[in-house]
Order: sequence, then structure tokens, then C-alpha cells
Amino acid sequence: MSKLKLVLVGNGMAGVRTLEELRKIAPDMYDITVFGSEPHPNYNRIMLSPVLAGEMTIQDIILNDLDWYKDNGVTLHTGKTITKIDRKARKVIASDGTEAEYDRLLLATGSNPFILPVPGKDLPGVIAYRDIADTDAMIEAAKTYKHAVVVGAGLLGLEAANGLILRGMSVTVVHLGAWIMERQLDQTAANMMQKELEAKGMQFRLSASTTELVQGESGRVCALKLKTGESIPADLVIMAAGIRPNTALAESAGIHCNRGIVVNDTLQTYDPRVYAVGECAAHRGIAYGLVAPLFEQAKVAANHIAEYGIGRYQGSVTSTKLKVTGIDVFSAGDFSGGEGTEDIVLSDPAAGVYKRVVIKDDKIIGAVAYGDTADGSWYFQMLKDGQNISDIRDHLLFGKSHLGDAGHKGQNQAASLPDTAEICGCNGVCKGTIVKAIKENGLFSLDEVRKHTKASSSCGSCTGLVEQIIASTVGGAYTPADSNNKAVCGCTEHSHGEVRAAIRDQHLIDIPSVQKAMGWKTPNGCASCRPALNYYLISTWPHEAKDDAQSRFINERAHANIQKDGTYSVVPRMLGGLTTPNELRAIADAADKFKVPTVKVTGGQRIDLLGIKKDDLPKIWADLSKAGMVSGHAYGKSIRTVKTCVGAEHCRFGTQRSMDMGVKLEKMLFGMYSPHKVKLAVSGCPRNCAEAGIKDVGVIGVDSGYELYVAGNGGIKTEVAEFFCKVKTDAEVMEYSGAFLQLYREEGFYLERTVHYVQRVGLEYVKGKIVENAALRRELYERLLYAVQDYKDPWLERSEKDGEATLRAAFEDITV
Repeated sequence: MSKLKLVLVGNGMAGVRTLEELRKIAPDMYDITVFGSEPHPNYNRIMLSPVLAGEMTIQDIILNDLDWYKDNGVTLHTGKTITKIDRKARKVIASDGTEAEYDRLLLATGSNPFILPVPGKDLPGVIAYRDIADTDAMIEAAKTYKHAVVVGAGLLGLEAANGLILRGMSVTVVHLGAWIMERQLDQTAANMMQKELEAKGMQFRLSASTTELVQGESGRVCALKLKTGESIPADLVIMAAGIRPNTALAESAGIHCNRGIVVNDTLQTYDPRVYAVGECAAHRGIAYGLVAPLFEQAKVAANHIAEYGIGRYQGSVTSTKLKVTGIDVFSAGDFSGGEGTEDIVLSDPAAGVYKRVVIKDDKIIGAVAYGDTADGSWYFQMLKDGQNISDIRDHLLFGKSHLGDAGHKGQNQAASLPDTAEICGCNGVCKGTIVKAIKENGLFSLDEVRKHTKASSSCGSCTGLVEQIIASTVGGAYTPADSNNKAVCGCTEHSHGEVRAAIRDQHLIDIPSVQKAMGWKTPNGCASCRPALNYYLISTWPHEAKDDAQSRFINERAHANIQKDGTYSVVPRMLGGLTTPNELRAIADAADKFKVPTVKVTGGQRIDLLGIKKDDLPKIWADLSKAGMVSGHAYGKSIRTVKTCVGAEHCRFGTQRSMDMGVKLEKMLFGMYSPHKVKLAVSGCPRNCAEAGIKDVGVIGVDSGYELYVAGNGGIKTEVAEFFCKVKTDAEVMEYSGAFLQLYREEGFYLERTVHYVQRVGLEYVKGKIVENAALRRELYERLLYAVQDYKDPWLERSEKDGEATLRAAFEDITV
């Protein structure tokens, strides 16, 4: 029996995905012929921006290479445009005369860029941004010309502008709307993004209407004129003002079109032999431009082309989770709000974080997030499910990990999601699909999962979730990327170790120098790499590198931790857990003056003032500073506390003066910043009342001196500290402890706890450097003392010099 003939017009992502789905369920049913206007096999159009930016090549974004078509028995015609459909003879005809007969025809002709109908639109140097040819043209233009104008501040326009800036051009973005990316962001999030992009050199003209493109003496475009009369220099004009479904071929064949090729729930046109998927198709009056809905259509269309007839496409509830020029953004549903809705908002411009959840009748109807999008999938799932959120309303902005005893967000977020939860929005892959593929195919790595499911293979924003699913499914068999060689972030291919080495070997002392020397892909880095670079600089060159406050987390800058209700928590330092009547009076006075609702003794033997309003932070620190109290760095990547028992000073069982030893250690380490938080404890006897066995450095007094333990962790996953050595004197405790922490400071990766550092390099390695090498131990200890010498708490220093006014300036950009 001869096979049926299937012809696909359009070699893009939606059409070829339909073929992939068809091959899964009916691999031998059709002889398949594909016509593509471009001279390339199927590629990932989403990733054209990294190609423009020089981060990837064309070959890197090919989804189905030429061998795939050959291996699957697909006849591919590249560089051939279909100009006619003969529905009576059931054949298609290309511009070069090539013909192909069909029993079923699949139209995936995509969309065309909207070109502003203004004088000069056809001038040389005026191009759209839709395909590889456009990208190549922009790359070539950037080699010769200096001034570019991008018309349209949507995702595509901003990515084009960013890529051209990275290639050395001066770029102005002209946009008709009042704010950028209005389809994906509300005005607050858009303003934050605009500020970030302006810092990268991008210029904007908003609420601006283009009236003319001006021709230069060479015949090429030389300027763009606005309705206001302003003329903007432009050697290159990129039209990114929107798209229109490409319906010309279907219309010429008499197929009904209305804002797209009209299809029903089986993706069939008015001619039941002809199907349409992707950006060219209009389903229930909607033409979708996002990848996820197009892939949902592909699955249903393949089902019916295979004559199964059981699938129905009923439209898509869409969400957008993107990385725009290195910045994470998410939106879903109706995030504009309006009558009858409520907004819950968290805004921290200084930290680059904004979240807004729109609620109606105790259900999420929309959400938008900027900077921190980790909970986007959670919001979207609740929106799709129509879940009542009244019981968790207070926790919404702080993420799923804040609900009950959820544990560490990174470890448990994926494990707690249902199988129906969508993980990869680009490719429409749910958790259950990934788990099934892992179990049935014996997958153990991210690359294997990508090949089998396509999850994480498009924009990459779901990579972390996919990795968590693999880890929770296969347990110890999971083979993650080598952490020693893992890139710091998407801004660079260099690992933490390589960055540290370059800073040291090339004597780099500021972030721009590091980025230039190491070929950073983005001009200003991101929220992941900037804090890491800042730490590596100040830990390597403590008195040369300037501590960049804007590259620190907001809690470190504010010396306060934001709480779930939007108020702050303040913890003054109490050395070794000791305090005085004067300090207690100052705390009591502050609590009275600022109406602090909760005063609590912490597990680190300090006093926590909870419920402080943002506006009162400068005032309360000014008052506490006058009493000589400094920050406890309770939320910093730094020395936190040295917990002590009363020791031989008071206890009848004490063998060593633990309180005195604890105060000495905390004074020695005051001002020490580190890859992650560091906690110490000193117990005066082996009864270990200070819980020294689960600290980064634990000191336990014995009759002959002290036992030292390192790399403990009392957090979510408790790690018992390992025995390090025995010493006799207080001075030795300080030297050995200080040398260990300095080695960790110099070799630990940013956000790596001491337990993970020691696990990575091995305890014997650490002992060899410190216990068995007296000269190196002394050098490390002296480097630590050098790094922290003359450190002064910034709040005390500011209050002494300038008072509350200077303190307040540090808080101007903190908004919740």
C-alpha cells in the first residue's frame, strides 16, 4: 500500500515540531516533503539574539540538521518559496517551478514583520529582524556604521538594540507606547528595565511617532524623523514594531483568512485537507506569537493528520518567562488589574526585584515579575487551576518555599510540583513528561533530558527546575555539570576559579576591569555575577578594590532583613553573646521610640528587633550607633556570630574561658566578608553547650587546651563539623581558625558554604595547608588580619560624621 503524501509549507519551529509529533505516533504513514524559503534547516528563531550579540553561532541554534531530515525520510527543499496552492489538483508550486502533490497540506508560513508605512521605508539600511539573513545584515552593518535606530521596544526590538550595542553601535530605541514591553510588563517593571538598559548605553524615545526615514547622499538611510520634528542619526534602522500573520499564500488559494488563516479546534482550515499551525493560524480569533501555544497546536495537528482524531486545541493560557538582555522577566494573565481586582506588590529597585500579583475573588488572574522569576511557574499554575489563594495570600510574594516547612527553595521547588505543572514554557513540557522520559530512557544528565524532551533547550530559563527534577528522580545517579568548571552565570563562560585566578594574576581591582579582561558577554553583568565579582575583588585586594555597594544584596546594604509583612529586622552585634546594661537600655529605648512590636533573643545569642518600618531604619541605626552598637551583619555573607557558653568564667564544669575566647574571635573577625555566612561557637568543656559541633568553626575546651572542628552546618541539612586539630593556647585558636577561614575566603566559590568547600577540596588538603604547614598557616592568618584591619562599621562611621541624613541616603532606593 502506497503512503499518503504530506507537504509542509514553512520550515520553522511550529511546522517541524508537528512533523516530530507525527513521527512519534505514525512514523510510516506519510511521504513528507518540506519547503522552506530560507537556505537553512530548522533553527531556533528565539536564539537569534545571542547570535547577533556574538554569544552563539548559526550552527549553535540549528534544531534539526540536514541529517535529521534524511534519517526521517523527509524531502527538504531549502531556499524555495511556494507561490501557489492548486487545491483542485492538490499540489503546491514553488517560485522556481518545483511542484509537489499532497493528500494533506500543512501551512506553517509564520508571520511577516510590520514595516511602518512612512517615506523612506524601502531605503538601503532599513531592515526587519526576523531571520538569519536579517541577523547577518545587522552584523555586517555594525562593522561599518555607528548609529542605529530600532523602531519598537518589544522583546525583539530590545534584543536587537542590545546586540548592536555589544557590537559597538550607538543605539536609540523609538517606541510608540508610553513604556517598553507593554505586552509583557506593567509600567513599574518596564521602568526598572529601562533604567537597566540605559545604564548599558541604550537610549529611548517613548510615546514617539516616526514620520520619515531620511535618505543620505550615499542613497542609504541617514536619519529618522519624529512627529515632534526631532531628527535622530541612523545609518541602520531596524523595524521591530510587530508582526502580521503571513496569509498571502492561503488567501490566493481561496482559504478563509481573518487576522490569520482561520482554523478550528483540530487545526483544520475551511478546506479539511489543509491544516495550519503557528503564527500564521488564527484560532478562535487569536493568532499566537509565543512558542508554547504553537507547540500545543503542533501536537493536536499531528494527532489529526495521523487520523487519530482525539485531540482538540481549545486555546492557550499564556505566560511569558524570558531573559531580556540578561534580565529575568515573567508575566501571565491580566497583570494590568482594574476594577474589582487587588494588587499585592513587592518592589526593591535597588536589588532589581519587582513582583506584582493581581487577585480577583481570591484567585490569581495575573502576575508580573522582574529580576526574580523563580516562582513564575507556581503563579502560572495557580492561575490556570483557578486555585483559591486566601490561605496563602500573605506568602505569595515570598514564594512557594515560604509555605510551611518547605525547606530550601532550590532543592524542593521542583519536587513539590505536580506532574501536570508546566516546567518549560517554550516547549510546553510538563513535569510528568520529563520524569517519564528519565525513567523510560535511563537519562542522567541535563543534556540527555534536553535531547529527549526539549525541556530547557530554548530560552534556558527553566534549566534550574529541570536539573532539580533530574536530581529528585534519579537521586545519587544524577550527573550534574562539574561545579569546578561551571560558568559563574550566563554572562560568561569562565568558572569561579578562573575568575579568581584572573583577578589575582592580572591584579584587577574593579568590576569593569574584570569584565573587559575576561570578555564578559554583557556590559554590566547581572544579579548573579556582580556580587560574586565584588566579593572576589575585595577578598583578593582588600585595601585596593573598592567595595561596590550596588553589587551587594539589599540586606547587606541595609543591615536589615525584610520580613514577610514588608517590615525589617535589625540585629545589633553582641560580641560572644555578651551585653551590658547600657546596650540593653539603648535597645529598649529604640524599641520604645520606634514602637518595635517584637523583641526576640536569637539562636546566635543576640537581640533581634522585628517589625521596623523602612523609613525608621536610618533613625534606629543612628540611635544604636550613638550607644556604640554596630551591625551584627546578621544577613551578610560575612562573620555572623560567635556563640559561647559561660565556660570557666562561671561554670563549675568549665575547663577553658569560653566567653573570653569567643569575644577575641569575634573581634578578630569583625568586618570579615566571605563567600557565604560564617558562624563560630566556643564551648568551655566537652559538654558542648554552645553547639560547636555544627558550626563553620567550632572550638571545644578540654583540660589540655582546645579541640578545633571545621565545616559544620546547622541549616536545612545538618552537617556535623569534622575534627581538625588540637591546640594549647588562645593564640593558637585564633591563628588556626583565622588561617582556615582565610583559605576558605581565598579559594571558596561565592555562595559556597565551608562544608561544601571542604567537601570539594577534601579535608586532608585543608589540613595540609594549615595544620601541617606552619609557614603557610602564618601567612594565611596574617592576610586575614591585614584584610580586616581598620574596619569600621559603616553605620557607626556615618552617624559620627554626618548623622542621620547620610544614613537615610543609603535607603532612598529601598522600596517595598
